[in-house]
Amino acid sequence: MASITQRIAVDVAADTAWSALRNVAEAHKLFAPVLSDSQLSADTRTVRFANGMVVRERIIDVDDAERRVAYTVLDGPGMTYHHASMRIEHAGSGHCLFVWTTDFLPEEAETNLSSLIEQGTSALKRNLEAQTFTPSAVV
Repeated sequence: MASITQRIAVDVAADTAWSALRNVAEAHKLFAPVLSDSQLSADTRTVRFANGMVVRERIIDVDDAERRVAYTVLDGPGMTYHHASMRIEHAGSGHCLFVWTTDFLPEEAETNLSSLIEQGTSALKRNLEAQTFTPSAVV
């Protein structure tokens, strides 16, 4: 099994970042422009990437105590297994650390996944720090 972990410091309070990340229904706002749309129905989120790719994801857990979202891709192109978690860690007053860990098969999917994870991580940081993301409702 292959794994990718991406970490990035974000210059916003952990509670602020968590309130945005935990709103899984509006992932397209937090991860814009990498994601262009997202829809949540029960525990399944459908996301559309800017490149046109559409993926269905099952939300496994939204853990407020750990500031962690866990999900799995149900029908990712070229993947036979996928599980990911995104976590917000407190890193001092007004600062946090975003950690995104993804396990997947086959290992050959790493090139495409790595690029999307890097782009998504940068988008999250940029959107949070610019305060362009304000959740409209907590899910």
